[in-house]
Amino acid sequence: MLSFQGAVYAVLFYAALALTVWALADALIRPAAGYVAAGKLTKPGWAAILGLSVLVIVVFQTPLSFLGLPAVIAAIVYLVDVRPAVRGLSRGGNSW
Repeated sequence: MLSFQGAVYAVLFYAALALTVWALADALIRPAAGYVAAGKLTKPGWAAILGLSVLVIVVFQTPLSFLGLPAVIAAIVYLVDVRPAVRGLSRGGNSW
């Protein structure tokens, strides 16, 4: 039987894993020129950061570790700041 604390950690782990995988997948499907046009870090840069974030979450298996928290923060920064900027450019009909 899973304890309450174990259940909370499991929920946090799967939520952090889903968040980082979603951010990585989204970063990979966006056009590289959109990152430059939006004035953000390049696509390979974000792909490397988010790929490392997924790896950290999987290896340490907790988003509350010394490296797990920055990994989750990187995914949140991408989803809140970079994704809307790059996505907005592709919707605006601008050609890069």
